[in-house]
Amino acid sequence: MRKILLTIGLISVLISCKSTSKIATDTKKPQEVDVTIDLNIIKDDKVLVAVVPPKFQTNEVIYHIPKIVPGTYSEDNYGRYIDDVKAFDSTGNPIEVIKLDTNSWTIKNAKSLNKITYLVNDTFDSEKGGGFGKEDIFSPAGTNILEGKNFMLNNHGFVGYFNELKDITYKVTVSHSETLFGATSLIDTDASNLSDTFIVSRYNELVDNPIMYSKPDYTTFNVDGMEILFSVYSPNGKHSAKALSPDLEKMMRAQKAFLGSINTNKKYTVILYLSEMQKKDAKGFGALEHNTSTTVVFPEMIPAGSLGKEIIDVVSHEFFHTVTPLNIHSNEIQNFDFTVPKMSKHLWMYEGITEYFANLFQVNQGLIDENAFYKRMIKKIRNAKEMNDTMPFTVMSENVLKEPYKDQYLNVYEKGALIAMCIDIEIREKSDGKRGILDLMKKLSAEYGSKKAFNDDELFAKITELTYPEIGTFLTTYVSGTTPIPYDVYLAKVGIANKKFQKVRNPFIKNNESGITGNASTKELIVKSNTYLSDFMFAIGLKADDVIEEINMKKYNLETISEMMSSVQNWKDGDAISIKIKRNNKEQLLTTNVKLSFEESEGYQNADDSKKSLKDAWLKG
Repeated sequence: MRKILLTIGLISVLISCKSTSKIATDTKKPQEVDVTIDLNIIKDDKVLVAVVPPKFQTNEVIYHIPKIVPGTYSEDNYGRYIDDVKAFDSTGNPIEVIKLDTNSWTIKNAKSLNKITYLVNDTFDSEKGGGFGKEDIFSPAGTNILEGKNFMLNNHGFVGYFNELKDITYKVTVSHSETLFGATSLIDTDASNLSDTFIVSRYNELVDNPIMYSKPDYTTFNVDGMEILFSVYSPNGKHSAKALSPDLEKMMRAQKAFLGSINTNKKYTVILYLSEMQKKDAKGFGALEHNTSTTVVFPEMIPAGSLGKEIIDVVSHEFFHTVTPLNIHSNEIQNFDFTVPKMSKHLWMYEGITEYFANLFQVNQGLIDENAFYKRMIKKIRNAKEMNDTMPFTVMSENVLKEPYKDQYLNVYEKGALIAMCIDIEIREKSDGKRGILDLMKKLSAEYGSKKAFNDDELFAKITELTYPEIGTFLTTYVSGTTPIPYDVYLAKVGIANKKFQKVRNPFIKNNESGITGNASTKELIVKSNTYLSDFMFAIGLKADDVIEEINMKKYNLETISEMMSSVQNWKDGDAISIKIKRNNKEQLLTTNVKLSFEESEGYQNADDSKKSLKDAWLKG
């Protein structure tokens, strides 16, 4: 999962009852749960779901909607979006249903049970936005019901389970308008344009395969034998799959080249939902991983160029989850409990190594340069030091659903990635540059794979066996121990040191704050109040509320502000600068000559040429 600084669900502790029901055996008919989801009939912005299970032999069964799903690390209680649960026998007579808690319902007289029906509310409509810790469900794990336009089916929000039936076949039929296309990695076995039928081997597989129905806007391409489906929902048509796919394709080709044989997926689906934000709509931005797909949510207002860059960073993170935890994971993930979850100790690997790979592959494949990579790492070091740097990562991971550990969750993207970096460097040094952490993950993948789990307490020993004793010492000292990592010591092994240098100040930025904002509706660039104006902005005569139209005769607006900010980095002392503005609805031309100012900064740079071959093996090998 990759979150963009917005939402994570409020943790609450609810324990659901487990049933010990038995299923009747029928050798003539395969055991399966038949589910029907009707997207054609929407009642009060709710979707009707019908569930037909096999015959039970006991008097009572319990039907659950998940409290938590893999990859979210947050108890979200999807049962709060379920209304009007009813049960019926084969003749249509009602059977008693008792609600046990937010996510569970007891069905009486289960021997006669033929069908359960209920209505599903969507989560997007109830999102309030804000920061982490809110009650909102993280949007990429949420659901949307927008009649005739968009349905985001994260299936854990629509379909539940009986404890006894989690590991049998689920057959899901979705009825929909002919104008809607269902984007998913699941195979539709129904030839009709009005319904889709998907068959999965177990409930976990259903949860692992989201579906988005919307007006067809998708592209497909093939990367080294893997078919990629990219589907986009842009409510106002601002973005399209065709326009955004070059960035995605370039990224995924680079990822496949980086991973090599470790990824064997034949199909992968990227679902992009773009939110209008101001309406009842998604407000938690980022992405959620699955074995063969990723769901992504961003604001529709993001300029195309910026959105392309976000896709590279965020989707690449999710795609690397095909390595871990989707292909290398513990028993807690293999047998995930959607009702009474038990969390693994190894978020440093699941999220940390994934986040590290999402950055490393970009420098490895030439998408960014070394300095850009170093800047990312120093930012992570700074962020990690602002968190609890002595809290054992394994303890935090195992207890991430409760305080005080849940407040440290974001450190999985910071210190978690830095743990991976240091292990990578240590392995490189011990192997004379021949191997790194990617080699370790390939060995772990061969040892376990998607169907075989490891025991949490045995992972460190297995990693030490596959690498070096020093790696085992690192893990016990810095990952399960309380000692902060001496990052400079590890970076020095590859000739990198933290050095101070003079940096040119951006002429439109003062005290790390831009003096320019934008109008989302008109796309105009607006000058902020005087307190935000830099020396350059004062010198050229800019005033609050001026609209910037051109700089040196080149037009700019909100969609091209990133390009504008990049161009000013090329200004030289004494350069003649002109800015065309609109002030009080009258156009003016302001001119001046640039007088650059400098500030002291620091960052990681090459400092020891004798380590160049090891550094190159680390970044390029």
